[in-house]
Amino acid sequence: MQNIGFVGFGEAGLAFAKGLGGRAALLAYDAKLDDPACQSAMQAQMQAGGAQPCTLAALKAADAVFCLVTADQALAAARLAAPYLAKGALWLDGNSCAPSTKRAADEVITAAGGAYVDMAIMAPVHPKGHETPVLVSGPHAGAALSLMQQLGMKGAGAGAQVGDASTIKMLRSVIIKGMEALTAEAFLAARRAGVGQAVIASLQASDGAIDWQARGAYNLERMLVHGARRAAEMQEVVRCLQDLGLPSRMASATATWQADLAALGPAAGPDDLAARADLVLQALT
Repeated sequence: MQNIGFVGFGEAGLAFAKGLGGRAALLAYDAKLDDPACQSAMQAQMQAGGAQPCTLAALKAADAVFCLVTADQALAAARLAAPYLAKGALWLDGNSCAPSTKRAADEVITAAGGAYVDMAIMAPVHPKGHETPVLVSGPHAGAALSLMQQLGMKGAGAGAQVGDASTIKMLRSVIIKGMEALTAEAFLAARRAGVGQAVIASLQASDGAIDWQARGAYNLERMLVHGARRAAEMQEVVRCLQDLGLPSRMASATATWQADLAALGPAAGPDDLAARADLVLQALT
């Protein structure tokens, strides 16, 4: 049985680990293990996922390591963990980062003797967990796909270069996270103006393939609960667009709006657009 490590054990780490239990021995490190205020809760989360909490040094025993931190911490995590990786161990960087950030992490991991893989998670990790579709690219993508097949994961190749997978992810996020921001802005304003149902009815008539009321409620929940992480991802999208020599107006505005909603502090509340919008509007007042 192979040893699989995790650096970062939030929502994605827990979701992946729950599906990998029994297929591999799991080790997990998260910076919260070093914080006395968070240590017990993080240990319990790791144990719930079937992973053994460990130090960074213990990652030496891992054949492959999934790095699943926030986008703004991906390069720092690579620098912290690199000295402890076994020679040739796969470093599966599943963070939502710009290709240039991934290439910088690749340099760190490769210099330490690890095998860097650009991995892009292409859908929410719930409900599919470890079977969530992922793309991989780079010189070690073939080894990564072989491992994923053994682990029952749904991986697909995206190119020979580090950055190929992350570019697809970044440009997809312009749409996905941008739609979250747009629907939040429109539906909050419609609720405050007292025309929420009329706006929903108009959208439904224009595009009946989308349940706009359900999508609006879901998008608000994503921003309230995960907005800080999404804002960090969108800052990486901004970097990706700028590296391509293109403007990043929509991505920049999306990053700001995601962060603003996350900072409001209210719980997502019931799974209802009107009720959820009221919570946000009250917090905005």
